[in-house]
Amino acid sequence: MTTSGSIILNQLQISQKIRRIAYQIYETNSSEKEVVLAGIVGNGFIFAEKLMEVLQEISPLKVTICKVNIDKKNPLKPITTSLNVEDYKNKSLVLVDDVLSSGTTLIYGIKHFLDVPLKRFKTAVLVNRNHKKYPVKADFKGISLSTSIKEHIQVEFFAKEAIAYLA
Repeated sequence: MTTSGSIILNQLQISQKIRRIAYQIYETNSSEKEVVLAGIVGNGFIFAEKLMEVLQEISPLKVTICKVNIDKKNPLKPITTSLNVEDYKNKSLVLVDDVLSSGTTLIYGIKHFLDVPLKRFKTAVLVNRNHKKYPVKADFKGISLSTSIKEHIQVEFFAKEAIAYLA
């Protein structure tokens, strides 16, 4: 594992952030029987899977995972999910991505779910950057960073470890 930038979060820190966010999701949904984690394709889905593992360990919640297929380069293209609408309708849903940069991916993901009546709708990201183009926020975040527009945050998930770095 080699990185070409400075490390923002190492494996231990990422594990701690995942655990803390899982507890926050549980606290927010403690009166629910089920929560749906909708992970944006790629790292957002991997992050959602890691949150699901911890939630299943710490809570009695039934955790359903959903993959949100969104074209990050062209978010206006139709968005699809691995679940049918009936599977998340009137449930508590958390939209999950790894990094919130401009807000484009998250806002289009949110737009997709606005067509469905939900009991509760929250967002979770591992890294929140302060360069938003859209008025979107992360309800649950691992870390907030003020970086320059030219800087890029990369999160890499491997089988047994993860790392976030500034490139």
